[in-house]
Amino acid sequence: MDIKHFLRRYSWTVAAAIAVMGTVLLIVAQCVQKRANDVEPEPESEPLTMFDIEYERYEMVEGEIESGQPMGKVFERFGIGARGTYLIEQASKDSFDLRKVQAGRKYVAFLEPDTLAAAGAGANDSVTPPPRLAHFVYEKNLTDYFVISLTTPDSIVVRNGSKPVQIERRRAEAEIESSMWNAIVGNGYPIALASQLEDIFGWSVDFFGIQKGDSFEVIYDQPMIDSTELNYVSQVWGARFNHGGKEYYAIPFIQDGKVAYWDENGNSLKKQFLRAPLKYSRISSTFTRARRHPITRVVRPHLAVDFAAPSGTPVSAVADGVVTRRFWDSRGGGNALFIKHARGYVTRYLHLRGFASGIAVGTRVSQGQVVGYVGSTGASTGPHLDYQISLNGKPINPLGIPQEPGVPIKEGNRKAFAVVRAKVMGELDGTLLVNDRLTRLDSIVIPDVPLAPVNPAPVDTTKNVIDG
Repeated sequence: MDIKHFLRRYSWTVAAAIAVMGTVLLIVAQCVQKRANDVEPEPESEPLTMFDIEYERYEMVEGEIESGQPMGKVFERFGIGARGTYLIEQASKDSFDLRKVQAGRKYVAFLEPDTLAAAGAGANDSVTPPPRLAHFVYEKNLTDYFVISLTTPDSIVVRNGSKPVQIERRRAEAEIESSMWNAIVGNGYPIALASQLEDIFGWSVDFFGIQKGDSFEVIYDQPMIDSTELNYVSQVWGARFNHGGKEYYAIPFIQDGKVAYWDENGNSLKKQFLRAPLKYSRISSTFTRARRHPITRVVRPHLAVDFAAPSGTPVSAVADGVVTRRFWDSRGGGNALFIKHARGYVTRYLHLRGFASGIAVGTRVSQGQVVGYVGSTGASTGPHLDYQISLNGKPINPLGIPQEPGVPIKEGNRKAFAVVRAKVMGELDGTLLVNDRLTRLDSIVIPDVPLAPVNPAPVDTTKNVIDG
């Protein structure tokens, strides 16, 4: 059968097939178009910024202020002459004094092509104008910076800014070989953590009696800027200290509007007296009835504890009280300070280099408040603090003073405290899920499931009054 005969005989079949194929193609095309219309367009990405400047369009040059280098010399490097420097100084004087820049501080220059100079160049001029300074950032410290923006050669905008601080949740743990400070530094943890732990456990743990094999675990927040650790710890979420075979817990909780730390039973870690009036020191002489004086060589009672520490080390009040004497002790005590406390206690601080600002007779001081500084005034062989305590006029050993407990978790707060305690102890043990971690203390949700009861020891708080 030839092709012509085939087409005459089956022409209607071919036509129908073509029509069906056309319909199918039309439906497919419509589906594809609908699917394309249904696809959501990708959102535009946020521009990348540094110091709130969209930096991708600029060439960046980083540097440091050199010793004795005026800002005019720095600006000169980026094509700013004497007149431009003067205009920048005038624009900046109410926001930041450019004469106070410090050697070693970093700066960043943001450069862009000088389109105005390029437009004014001849068509046959093959010399490309140097880039123009668009923004200059001086970093005052890790956090704060100052920005100078030159939108045109004669238009200058200045502003101060701060970098965002990121918070990293961290865990630190170590076994102590010699001291807690050495354990923290030796394991690469921030030094500020040692101060925090001393503040938290200062009433419970004898840091002058630390033993080899003591250990600690602590959960804390580390503030960061540009992957650099800031020199403080913003929050301790819980800690456990093993001292002499006994475990001490620190659990944060808000009571009476203040964040404080409590043990696992709801007893306050805060006691009437701190164990010591200063940090990072050593005991150079103990309380004794017979000591040979290092200067006079006479054997006589030494009814105090001497803490050797660098001159200028802050000295804190060990308890709330009232300053009763601030004077020069001509009998060898040098600069001396006496503080009266509740229940008949008086503390004395001798050989001070000086007194803290605002400390005078009659001043009320709080526990932990700096009242003076370690020195070597009076009859002294080197910088140290002579620390004395008396009860109703009788000298007592500062290292053996009985510790009156603080106010425990109140009845109405015990269910909320039980929730916090379970989360803290679970995170310290490594059994708590990340999503269940404690992240705030001001809104505790109490679950329906029963929790272990909180049973603090009863405390008599009626005697915590400073007479007079």
